[in-house]
Amino acid sequence: MRLKKELPLIVIVLIPFIYLSYIWNSLPDTVPVHWNFKGEIDGWGKKSTLILIIFLIPVLNYIIFSVVPLIDPKKKLQTMGNKFYNLKFLMVLFMSGLALFILYSVKEQSITNPSIIILAIGLLYMLLGNYMKTIKANYFIGIRTPWTLENETVWKNTHHLSGKLWFIGGLIIVISSLIASKDINSKLFIFITIIITAIPIIFSYLEYKKLNKS
Repeated sequence: MRLKKELPLIVIVLIPFIYLSYIWNSLPDTVPVHWNFKGEIDGWGKKSTLILIIFLIPVLNYIIFSVVPLIDPKKKLQTMGNKFYNLKFLMVLFMSGLALFILYSVKEQSITNPSIIILAIGLLYMLLGNYMKTIKANYFIGIRTPWTLENETVWKNTHHLSGKLWFIGGLIIVISSLIASKDINSKLFIFITIIITAIPIIFSYLEYKKLNKS
């Protein structure tokens, strides 16, 4: 039964490798491996580096999501059931899609529209925002601060706020990707990412202090 559930994920993970094998002979020995926010190539490497890249993106992601429920001391991730599986499926699908986009860009030696990646990350933020309030307290996934891990109420309240922030932040990023210039879009993306990361950390500390006082 477990293999039946994992099989679609394994197939998704293997798709970038299948695509890489298809385009391998058409690639030069030296290929672009990094782009800046403007879509300009600013890093080159051997094409064998691509194997490592697509391993680190979808495969490592799949391995982490498969292992952490087994080593979670609180065993809370296992109690999430289908919600955790859906989150795992979402992340593996996104990472494999990102790997395919990178391989296609390497083949073409250009990124026609770098805002596509930012738009995709914005969508990911929105989807993760929907999952935030369902994540049980654990040491691996979510807003893991000393204060959320110490108190389950702080964990719950922090992730309830984080869910709203990540969804709204992701929505703004998506809209910006569709209407704003590349420079504005990249700066806004960095700013929002910092905000939706920093506010929950600060909130968890203040919430912990408030609950201790009461």
